[in-house]
Amino acid sequence: MIGVARALPDRLPLFPLTGVLLLPGGVLPLNIFEPRYLAMTDAALREARMIGMVQPLEGMGDAGDPPLYRTGCAGRIVEFRESGDGRYLISLEGISRFDIAEELPKVELFRRARPDRSRFAGDDEETELPGFDSAQFVAKLTPFLERQRIKADLSAATSVPPARLVDAVAMMGPFAPAEKQALLEADPAERARLLTKLIDMALLSSAPDTAPARH
Repeated sequence: MIGVARALPDRLPLFPLTGVLLLPGGVLPLNIFEPRYLAMTDAALREARMIGMVQPLEGMGDAGDPPLYRTGCAGRIVEFRESGDGRYLISLEGISRFDIAEELPKVELFRRARPDRSRFAGDDEETELPGFDSAQFVAKLTPFLERQRIKADLSAATSVPPARLVDAVAMMGPFAPAEKQALLEADPAERARLLTKLIDMALLSSAPDTAPARH
C-alpha cells in the first residue's frame, strides 16, 4: 500500500469505466480520447492531479451518464504525455478507495463527486497477509494466465510482497466487472481469498475464457 496519507479533493473528477480496476499502490495506464475525458484530465492536471476511477453498475455500459457503483479508487496522475493525434496517455497511481458521498450537479463535460474515504483509512498503511503462500499462489497463477492467453514473467513473483502480488493480479486479470468490484471493495486479506477462489474456479472450467482483458 502507499504508506503516506493523502487527502482527496473535495470535488473529485470521476472516470466511469466498466471492467477496469485500480487499487491503492497500483499503476493504471489509460488512453484518453473522448472529449469529456480529455476535459477531465485537463481539469485534474490544473487541480490536485487526481481522478476517481469507478465502474458503472453491472450491465449499464459506459455511454452517457450511467448509474455508478458506490465505491471507487482515486488515482494521482504520475505520468502524462500527448500522443500527437489528440489523445492523452496517462498513468494513475492508486491513492485510496472512496465512497461517493454525493454526486455533484454536472456543470462540465465530465462528472464529479464528493469522495468519502472514511471507510478506507487503512489504505494508507502497508499491508501484511499472514499465512498467504506466495509459492502456492504463483503455482496456480501460471496455468491460469496460460489459459487466459496472458503473457507474464513470474520468475520474481514470489519475491514481491504478497499484498502487492495479489493487487497486481487483481488489476490485470480478465475478471468480470462484478468480480472486479468485489475485489476492490474487499479488505486485503479477503481480496487474497477471493482472488484465489476466482483463479481456482477458472482452472476448474472446462474451456479457456477467450474474453480479452479490459485495460
